[in-house]
Amino acid sequence: MSHFTTVETQVRDIGALRKACTEMGLVLASETEARGYGSNTLRGEYVIRLKGPYDIALNREHTGSYGLTTDWWDGHVEREVGHGYGRLLQLYAVHKTQIKAKRKGYTCRRTKLADGSVKLVLGGV
Repeated sequence: MSHFTTVETQVRDIGALRKACTEMGLVLASETEARGYGSNTLRGEYVIRLKGPYDIALNREHTGSYGLTTDWWDGHVEREVGHGYGRLLQLYAVHKTQIKAKRKGYTCRRTKLADGSVKLVLGGV
């Protein structure tokens, strides 16, 4: 029985996602299998290799963005990337913003707040 669940997201920039994964100590691999419960696997255009027993597969959706698919059983994935991919998606957004700001010539200062949120301050040239 498969336990894989897909969440459609707005992940479109693999470079920003790769930076978020690197910051979290995770590897983003191309064209491989994601591990799930038991011997279940799922092919992904990209796969985030987690430290626990499961991985996250990314496949392009009809919208052009990538859906994130994983096996949520027993909280393994949630412990590594946050509830509903929260920490991973937060860092993705931070890196995406930093990339866009740099392209437009802005400086970007990042501060992690006590509640775990991130404050970005953009400055002009």
